[in-house]
Amino acid sequence: MGRRSGEKDERKVLPMASKIRASQTREVTKIDLRTAELVTRVCEELKQKKELPALSKLRFEHFHEDLSAQIMHIGPYAAEKPTIEKIHTYIKEHGFEFNGKHHEIYLGDPRRAAPEKLKTVLRQPVKSVS
Repeated sequence: MGRRSGEKDERKVLPMASKIRASQTREVTKIDLRTAELVTRVCEELKQKKELPALSKLRFEHFHEDLSAQIMHIGPYAAEKPTIEKIHTYIKEHGFEFNGKHHEIYLGDPRRAAPEKLKTVLRQPVKSVS
């Protein structure tokens, strides 16, 4: 799941936090979705069982990601700001600049894990300044 660098970003994939920034793509890696047909079938089955307002926004995507900087955030989603600032500083200090919007990969389940134990990979596409 994800996006190609330079594409218009209109995605919100499985929002896992109550505060969602529209400029981000959310990714969940624990779900094993291998084909677009499977995503469609599962969505249809879920529509029959539950009322899930964001279900219509779910989609299956492939993307190729070039060079990126990433950092592991451990803790509540709402407390990511210092970790994001840390990776932004690292990028600038090492001769890179942003090359697209950052995205997040969730490695825990917020329904089962304590907020302070949640793990999120924060990934920022970059390119060399030179």
